[in-house]
Amino acid sequence: MYVSMKGMLRRANEGNYAVMAINCFNIETARAVISAAQSLRAPIIVNIVQEHMVKHCDSDLIAPVIKKLAEQASVEVALNFDHGEELGLLKKALADGYSSVMVDASGYDLEGNIKMTREIVEFARQFDASVEGEIGCMGASEGGSYTDDDMKTNPDEALRFALETGIDALAISFGSSHGNYPEGYTPQFDFERLKKIKEKTKMPLVLHGGSGSGDDNIRKCVEYGINKINVGCDFMNAAAESIKRQIAEDPDINYWVMMHRTEQDSQEIVKKYIRLSKSEGKSL
Repeated sequence: MYVSMKGMLRRANEGNYAVMAINCFNIETARAVISAAQSLRAPIIVNIVQEHMVKHCDSDLIAPVIKKLAEQASVEVALNFDHGEELGLLKKALADGYSSVMVDASGYDLEGNIKMTREIVEFARQFDASVEGEIGCMGASEGGSYTDDDMKTNPDEALRFALETGIDALAISFGSSHGNYPEGYTPQFDFERLKKIKEKTKMPLVLHGGSGSGDDNIRKCVEYGINKINVGCDFMNAAAESIKRQIAEDPDINYWVMMHRTEQDSQEIVKKYIRLSKSEGKSL
């Protein structure tokens, strides 16, 4: 079923669980993610980040593919443009068939963030698409640029932002970072900040940078009000490890066979996160 994020995240908010959003960039990654969700009867969000869409799969090419895969599935599937920073690309994605977009105007001041996000919310109404906004900023763990206290979301600003933009979901910053953390490192999450934002907004909240955050952190995030969890690196790493293993075992492996096995192998990390998020069995 091809849907927007609205219904699935509203029910997740009411039921105190989270829906997984996995970064994909082609038919193979999307099919693996949807198959994993199908096997566990979980709603799922296919995330395509702006860089991947621009450099690898234009929205008018990938949207029909994901829509077809979703229509063949019996679980809810949303296609979300992740970290859209340009108005033109955001509007194009919606016009090309994306069911959801995430506006990343966090580089602007609060007024500028509200203005850009609200413009996309109003534009998305004609498509009945959902819109996620972000307040606060997140660093990239690769290279050691982590999210610090000054970048974390202010609870009062979060409430104002939600009310003045009309978004369906709110991405917040409370300790996670994008990218791969060093081996053995687990980020420290500010759960008190998360609880305050949830108490004030009472809306679906989003964790970005879920990869490598640790199982306990993920469980607590769900307990305290996160309803959408973004994972990219862990999924991509699982696929890469599958390819490395297959080539080591058979250097002459057929490329098609290798890609098919990679699809199958990479489903396991998606299933793990679905279980951690408590969304197993939650699809309509």
